[in-house]
This record gives sequence, structure tokens and C-alpha cells, in this order.
Amino acid sequence: PPIAPMAARRSTDEMRDRVVLGEFGVRNVHTTDFPGNYPGYEDAWDQRRFEEAFRVDVIREEEDSLEFDMVGIDAAIANAFRRILLAEVPTMAVEKVFVYNNTSIVQDEILAHRLGLIPIRADPRLFEYRNQGDQEGTEIDTLQFQLKIKCKRNPQAAKESSDPDELYFNHKVYSKHMTWVPLGNQTDLFPDANFRPVHDDILIALLRPGQEIDVLMHCVKGIGKDHAKFSPVATASYRLLPDITLLQPIEDEAAETLQKCFSPGVIEIQNINGKKVARVANARLDTFSREVFRHEGLKNLVRLARVRNHYIFSVESTGILPPDVLVSEAIKILMGKCQRFLSELDSVPME
Repeated sequence: PPIAPMAARRSTDEMRDRVVLGEFGVRNVHTTDFPGNYPGYEDAWDQRRFEEAFRVDVIREEEDSLEFDMVGIDAAIANAFRRILLAEVPTMAVEKVFVYNNTSIVQDEILAHRLGLIPIRADPRLFEYRNQGDQEGTEIDTLQFQLKIKCKRNPQAAKESSDPDELYFNHKVYSKHMTWVPLGNQTDLFPDANFRPVHDDILIALLRPGQEIDVLMHCVKGIGKDHAKFSPVATASYRLLPDITLLQPIEDEAAETLQKCFSPGVIEIQNINGKKVARVANARLDTFSREVFRHEGLKNLVRLARVRNHYIFSVESTGILPPDVLVSEAIKILMGKCQRFLSELDSVPME
């Protein structure tokens, strides 16, 4: 009968396109679409076919976060983007702290570490990397900030008050107290620059009357591989697009139980001829808790899978650069790596 080849073709398609979540494990995890693996499939790499299938859809774009779909790529490429975003897109961060005076209870090393982790709003593309062994910074590779603050008593405070906000001036040191000190000709280089911390309200230290902090900071360009403070993203992650299939109609009470097994908005219940019938409204919203496998009557009626080549990226920037710029920078870095690899290949004499 001609059914067998069709069924075989269907199961091969599922193996190639879907990662299936079972009750006790995940099937088809590994990529199997390499040339000659399946008879009847044209799996050799073809640029034209890739260009037709590949697409990027921006789903949600906010000031500091971006969600987009990347469809038609391999896990290795998706992961390369994620890792480049985390560790290889450069930013500016505090690298050296010159402590002239610090009588607060925060030790110098801890203070320097805290200052290093404050994201600085400065476009890293305007600066060069500092050369190895350079102690002094120049205007092309260094940004200088000063933090100079002293805590005093408030003579007007009420006698019986115990609120530090009322009793003292400057007792909370915030990132807004950091001021940019131009180096060399930076005022001419960046006439409309507004170099400052991304957030004004990051608490750095607490002071009491008579205590003061006087430090000078040098920001340099670096990458997350070197230190996490240079990472331009708070998170950069991807997940595969969920794909939920109901294998037969699910009605009435079973439909309501099914709806409760998934995240809100995934399953909707329609009224058809007086019967409640479940249907998949939006599989994308699901988190795949596998709750449905706990119900004996439902677990064989639903197939949970993920689409193997459909990646949902979410990129959340620390605010130094907008997330869409970060993604395009990551793409440029990957392109640079490829060029470097190709030129290496060209320069190596073949045996």
C-alpha cells in the first residue's frame, strides 16, 4: 500500500523539523539534516535556498529590550550570536580608580569594584582599545570621571528627628554624583557628548557627617570575555518556538483541564454546537511545564514539540546602546570572524 512511504516521509519530516518533548525526555535533539543522511532530501548547503528560507521578524521593541525571531538558521549560528552579544560586543566601563580620599566605611577595593559595575552611557564605537601596558590614558581611549562628595549635618534639622534624609546632607552617594572630566581635546572631539552613568539613582555608598569620598575614574573600552562589567546586555537568550498539536478533538471538562495545563492564552475554548471544544490559540506563549503529562486521559492526545530552526531571541540591553544596535554590532563581529578565517585559509599554503 502507498501509505507506508507517506508515513515514513512524515516521521522523517518530524525528525528533521521538530524537537519533541515526551513525558520522560526529549526526542530528536540533534541536528540530522546533513547531506546524504536521508534519501530523497536535498540537504547540501545552498545559498539561494538559505536566502529564501531565512528571515528575521522583530516582535517587540522597547527602549532597552528587543524580542525578535530568527528563522531558518542552525543552532550553532544562533548560539554564536548569543555568545557574541554576551562576551564580545565592546563597551566602556570604569577600569582604574584613583583614590585620593575615602573615609567612608566602604573599603577602597569594594568601592572600585562597585564603580566598575556601573554602566556608562558612552558609545564605545567612538573610542579605541587602550594599548597593553599603557598606564596613562589619552583622549582617544579613555573617559575620565570624578566623584567628590562630603557628608555634612543639616543645622536646620528638627532635634527629635531620626531620619538620616533630614539630619544629613549628601549622605547617599549616587551614580548621578559622577561627573565627566574631559581629557585633552575631548570637549572639541565630542561637542554635544553627554557622558554619564546610564542610571542616576544607583546607590554607591552611604556616608555620615565628616566622611568623604574623592576619587578619579578612568573608563576604557573592553569586552565581556575580559570582565563581566564590559558586557553590554543584562540578558541575551533564545528559545525555540513551541509547537502544540492536539491529536484528536478535546471537549467539555477535558478541554477545561487542558486549558489549565498550559500558560494563559495558549489554549482557548470555543463553543461549537453547544459543546466546549479546545483549540491551540497561541503556542508561542507556552513555557512547556509538561503539566499535561500528569493527566492520564490527556497525555496521549497532545504532542508537544519545538520548531528546530525557529529561534525566539530576547536581548535586554544595560542601556549603553539600544538592543537593535547591539544585534547589528554582533552580526558585524561574526562577519569579521568569518573574514579573518577566510584570510587565514588563503594565507596557509596547501600541502
